[in-house]
Amino acid sequence: MKRKFFCALLLAGFYQAAVADEKLAVLQVGSEIYSNVTVTSYSATDVFFTYPGGMANAKIKKLSPAMQKYFHYNPEKAKAAELQHAAGNIKYQEQLAQQPVLHPPDMSRNPAPSRALWRSDFPGALKQAQAENKLVLLDFTGSDWCPWCIKFDQDVLSTGKFNAYAGQKLELVKVDFPRHTPLPDDQRQANAALAKQFNVDGYPTYVLVTATGKELGRQVGYQEGGPDAFTAELDKFSGR
Repeated sequence: MKRKFFCALLLAGFYQAAVADEKLAVLQVGSEIYSNVTVTSYSATDVFFTYPGGMANAKIKKLSPAMQKYFHYNPEKAKAAELQHAAGNIKYQEQLAQQPVLHPPDMSRNPAPSRALWRSDFPGALKQAQAENKLVLLDFTGSDWCPWCIKFDQDVLSTGKFNAYAGQKLELVKVDFPRHTPLPDDQRQANAALAKQFNVDGYPTYVLVTATGKELGRQVGYQEGGPDAFTAELDKFSGR
């Protein structure tokens, strides 16, 4: 049985979908003020939203008492969610520690497999896929903070098997929501629009679409099985 692990909204374990697309003229988080906010969802600890600058989240405990009440903030539930989150990170680190040590390949005998190109331009990827009779795979990720995104990249997306497969069948689009790596404003806005378009609320999420943008299937979260299992799943989605 394949196991699934994912980050962001679903990781907290107290996901609520009560205020999807709620509009707020202003949202004040401590000394920071966001305008023209669209709330996408909230958990026991955080509210998740889009605004003209992109996608963000805020700790509910930093909001005004009125907004805390609006989002049904409960300090005890928030503390439990934070503890669960911390326990999940500890479990992930323990699993990493149990992995066998990997030694670098002998580059004098076998050259490293080339990595397929991940682009950030979805319309361009669709156009290229149409020209080459390929499908498009979108990777919704938190590349510099989401542990299961990073692990899936190491276990699957960086492998020679996946890259050989992608080179023949896929155009690849990385839809990134980093916390420590700045993105240009236009890219953040484009990524937020794609997340809303495909109703993505957890990372990693992998969405396979046709060259016209029609969704064929998706994988939400980390799944075991390596590149063979992932490419088999993509083939199942596409019927190829």
